[in-house]
Amino acid sequence: MEIKGFGVEEWLNKNEKAAQFDISQSTISSLTLGELLSFDSQDPTATFTKYLNTKLNYGWIEGSPEFKKLVAQLYDQVDSQNILQTNGATGGNFLALFSLLNPGDHIISLYPSYQQLYDLPKSLGVKVDEWDLKESLNWQPDLAQLRQLISPKTKMICLNNAQNPTGSLLNKALLEQVVLLARKVGAYVLADEVYQPVDKIDEFPDIADLYEKGISVNSLSKTYSVPGLRIGWIATQSKELADIFRKYRDYTMISGGVVNDTLACMTLRNRKAILQRNGKLVQRNHKILEQWVKNQPKVEIIMPEQVSTACVKLNIQMHDEEFCEELLQKTGVLIVPGSRFDMPGHARIGYCTDTETLKIGLKKLGDFLNQCE
Repeated sequence: MEIKGFGVEEWLNKNEKAAQFDISQSTISSLTLGELLSFDSQDPTATFTKYLNTKLNYGWIEGSPEFKKLVAQLYDQVDSQNILQTNGATGGNFLALFSLLNPGDHIISLYPSYQQLYDLPKSLGVKVDEWDLKESLNWQPDLAQLRQLISPKTKMICLNNAQNPTGSLLNKALLEQVVLLARKVGAYVLADEVYQPVDKIDEFPDIADLYEKGISVNSLSKTYSVPGLRIGWIATQSKELADIFRKYRDYTMISGGVVNDTLACMTLRNRKAILQRNGKLVQRNHKILEQWVKNQPKVEIIMPEQVSTACVKLNIQMHDEEFCEELLQKTGVLIVPGSRFDMPGHARIGYCTDTETLKIGLKKLGDFLNQCE
């Protein structure tokens, strides 16, 4: 099959190790292993030592019973047996798309958003219509457009909520309208929900709770600050759907491994403490970003929710990719050009890095902007 290069990943793979001030990433400042262990115990060494006799076998293939139970507690309508562990949210998205779509199928995907949700289906021979996020609507889509696009042939609607890179959130009222339209034609709704806002996470409208054919994909990589574990999951109300995913999962992933599963359970057991830590960081950095934009005549922003990505509009003549390349070379500051998201003239700022790096990075970015026409 032919597939388009993954824009944001290719950019980061090429440039992130060269950055001195990386304000490009989409994770809330990553925890160290010691920090994670300290949430579970006052003595991280003792916590680690008790696992030294654990055999490094495959472990639980679908995720341990504790993992599945802890994830199921995040939903209102999802049984733990309908939770399958995946290799991050990327693995969950791939599993859903690979399992359910066939050449010639029709889907509708929110656009622009996470490239996997539309370019992977295209590579499978699926017809993809784009449901546009509109800057004029504060990075929200228009339901009228979805009504025009959907048909009895529509197999799936793909969402990214909250959305990468804009940080905009699809609220419950809008999602309920999406569900009504999907139910009329029997379409699945797949939602990559990895960017849940830290200040609204317990009220977040998971698509798996709202719809019997809803598929929620999530991971510990963004809101929970442990992307290195590579642990995510796919969740649904439907046992029939979960069984389909089980069959295809055997072709894509054996297990997450006992070490990663153990640390994932530790993360979920301590989610409230981690979210409290992250909530303070996001709120602080959100204010810093907002104030910085107010002082930048060549930058505009629709402020994101309390999530880890933000999208700025660059009011300069230089192409956004050329700008970001020169920025990195001359200042050591890394951001992601909007063209990598099919959003020319914009850039993604990962403002939820550690606060000191954010302050320095924004200062250097502002100084560099002042030199541009």
